[in-house]
Amino acid sequence: MATRTIAGKTVQVNDEGFMTVPAEWNKDIAVEMAKDEGIADLSPAHWKVIDFCRESAGVSGKAPTLRTITNGSGVSTKELFTLFPKGPAKKVARIAGLGKPEGCV
Repeated sequence: MATRTIAGKTVQVNDEGFMTVPAEWNKDIAVEMAKDEGIADLSPAHWKVIDFCRESAGVSGKAPTLRTITNGSGVSTKELFTLFPKGPAKKVARIAGLGKPEGCV
């Protein structure tokens, strides 16, 4: 398993750059991962989605799908694509320190 230093912390990642140990995640890492994904600043709306995804993954053991995010967070699909352009479920999973969601290419 590979490692990567993000925001001064060395974390375990897979070959696609997803963290493999969610407990290694923190908000500073999220900010850096967001920048890597082209999101300069994380707004309260971004954090609402990120926090929901982390809570959901804590219960289910896996990153939530797009449908789960929209149904559970109260954020519409359109808004989700605005917050996390071009593949929101995959982007938010990476930023939230979770594995790749099932069904994502």
